[in-house]
Formats: sequence, C-alpha cells, structure tokens
Amino acid sequence: MSRRTQAERDAMTVEIGYAFVGGALLGVATFAGLLLPALLMDLSNGAERVLFRTGAVLGALAFALRVAHVLWRFPRSAEEGRLPPAQPSRPGRTSSDS
Repeated sequence: MSRRTQAERDAMTVEIGYAFVGGALLGVATFAGLLLPALLMDLSNGAERVLFRTGAVLGALAFALRVAHVLWRFPRSAEEGRLPPAQPSRPGRTSSDS
C-alpha cells in the first residue's frame, strides 16, 4: 500500500467539504420544503408537529445519503486508475503533441 501524495490528500479534503456542504444544502432544502406548508397555511398544532418531525427526519436522511453518495464515488487510491490524468507539464500542449 503506497502513501498518498499531497495532491491526493488535498483532493480528498476538498471532496469531503463538497460532500458536507452539498449534503447540508440538500438537507435544509428538504426540511424547508416539508415545513413550508405549515408556515403558509393555518394548520393544527398536531399537523405542524408532524410536518416538522417528518422534515427533520427526511432532511437528515437526505444529508446522510448525499454525503455517502459523493464520498462513495470518489476514488480511493491512484492504483484504482480512476483518478483523472495529470495535466501536461507544458501549458497548451497535450501528451499527443510533439
């Protein structure tokens, strides 16, 4: 098992941040979408409580599923061959240019 390069560690850090921010936004949107009827309509206390709890549970579930989905798709090591190829050392050139 080889050690990870600094670029691989940085990429994982960015991916984790992306997963958490995206998951948080999705969770908040899910919660707000379910709570919105309670704010706009005159519902009974019981209905508001049900919408609030359902929104909280589904928002947390959406957060967890989004984070798991993003991190599951991220490559675990360079040996798996799923990382994008390195950029050419000379800007404007590709590996097929001579």
